[in-house]
Amino acid sequence: MKRYAERYARVYNRNVMRIAINRRWVVRGAGILGGLALLGGAFYGGVRYGAAYRSITITDSRQIIDGDFSLFWNTVDLLKSKYLNGEKLKDQDLLYGAVKGAVDAAGDPYTAFLNPSDAKKFNEDLTGSFGGIGAEIGIRKEQIVVIAPLKGNPAEAAGLKAGDKILKVDETATANLAVEEAVKLIRGEPGTKVKLLILREGWDEAKTFTITRQVISTPTIDSEMRSLPGKGDVLYLQLHNFNANAPSLFYEAVVQAFTKSPRGVVLDLRNNPGGYLDIAVHFAGWFLNHGEVVVRERFRGGSETPLLANGNEALSQMPVVVLVNGGSASASEILAGALRDDRGAKLVGEKTFGKGSVQEVETLADGSTLKVTIAEWLTPKGHQIDQKGLVPDFEVKVDGSGKATSTKDLQLEKALDVLESEISKLTWSVVDVKTE
Repeated sequence: MKRYAERYARVYNRNVMRIAINRRWVVRGAGILGGLALLGGAFYGGVRYGAAYRSITITDSRQIIDGDFSLFWNTVDLLKSKYLNGEKLKDQDLLYGAVKGAVDAAGDPYTAFLNPSDAKKFNEDLTGSFGGIGAEIGIRKEQIVVIAPLKGNPAEAAGLKAGDKILKVDETATANLAVEEAVKLIRGEPGTKVKLLILREGWDEAKTFTITRQVISTPTIDSEMRSLPGKGDVLYLQLHNFNANAPSLFYEAVVQAFTKSPRGVVLDLRNNPGGYLDIAVHFAGWFLNHGEVVVRERFRGGSETPLLANGNEALSQMPVVVLVNGGSASASEILAGALRDDRGAKLVGEKTFGKGSVQEVETLADGSTLKVTIAEWLTPKGHQIDQKGLVPDFEVKVDGSGKATSTKDLQLEKALDVLESEISKLTWSVVDVKTE
């Protein structure tokens, strides 16, 4: 192992902060209820934005839609002539309602339409100072759910858990709400309160959580050395999100750790809801050989674009175990899937969330926006992430009631046990080579 450490040190010296990478603004397809959303301009929650706007002129709807639009016009005429308050109906509102209905008919929870006023409010929230609860939400089986509470923020302090179903926000039921609509309801002025009606797996009835909104802080990385009896020290890295600061913080943590010659790595991606795709690919480059596939993007028609590791390979021969749970989503699932498929890293914990689609946002000529799913992510071996998630090699469940069943982190303890076993295999291999 000493010669491995020396090799890593040489690699670090050759690759001092090679992290100026081409940004791919493809991240999460969910809503962040706090400041995590704003990471580099007008990019939000799992999407990439198109040009300033794309104006599309359609002279005849029959060119793209096969159907009798007289049904639509007859319905509008009847509504305006017969509805009790028909004089209050605005043609523009009817148009936006029809467009929203067409988008909703796609049946994709991450494809959504925002009219100009909602789109404007949405963008103002991203660029202004607003309060939130510090959680990311998404849609699972047509229900708004918590993907992950962010460490050190109100949602975590209140006891929200990954997978919690949000049935109501104050007095508004969330049934049939888009993620963006739920986000708008939950956000508010710092210091104000919001009530969430929560249903958790294993509960007989829903419970109300009253949470005070705050300006959200977003931790990125925690690291420490852990001792394995008879095996030396290992590096424990907890990655909370894949934001723009993550590469430099990761570099600093690993370089500092290598002064203590770690024998392996536990990479903790629990409750990491994701982040920038290119940051996930960058991290994979630490653990994988140059040119190995990190993730495959599959587009309409079945065409695929593989994204390849292009990093310093500094951790590519060091044993690694990955911790995951239901709050591990999107970029977290990409990294975990790549480490398992490409180098056999073991996953420990619980099944991941299953957010593996790519959204693109187009701003239309009138200021409304369309967020549309354009691709899905597959692991290097072709396993679908979206709606399926990653099943761990070693499942360790926690108490769904939210009550601690132990003062110990049983998932982390299992990960350390698995890592110890992996280190033993490596040590045997090295000894065997030396004896020959």
